[in-house]
Amino acid sequence: MASFAKIGLNSKVIEVLSVHNNVLKDSNGVEQESIGIDFLTKLTGYPLWKQTSYNTRAGVHTNNGTPLRKNFAGIGYTYDEDRNAFIPPKTFNSWILNEETCHWKAPINKPNDENNYNWNESTLTWDIVEV
Repeated sequence: MASFAKIGLNSKVIEVLSVHNNVLKDSNGVEQESIGIDFLTKLTGYPLWKQTSYNTRAGVHTNNGTPLRKNFAGIGYTYDEDRNAFIPPKTFNSWILNEETCHWKAPINKPNDENNYNWNESTLTWDIVEV
């Protein structure tokens, strides 16, 4: 199955639909995103769709395939046309977009030790979580 994100106002993803891969094939049997977009436009009457890959996260394809648009789109994600990427909602106001992965990251790295941490937005620090 191929997945397509419906893009609404402010480039926000408002729905994700699946289309059978056979629908996307051209006369040579090659899958084409544009055929899927045409299919969904005729089906729904809505014209703005972008293909997304269920197997793509942080710019990596989980099955060693070719990543598509950095991340699998979800409702509330933003499609960034300049980056050709789906970006998840910002986690915290202080967090910064990692251009390579199109994921948000804290302004300071989380300590790499055996403790569990939660981000504290008011102090801009990682707080140890007592278990």
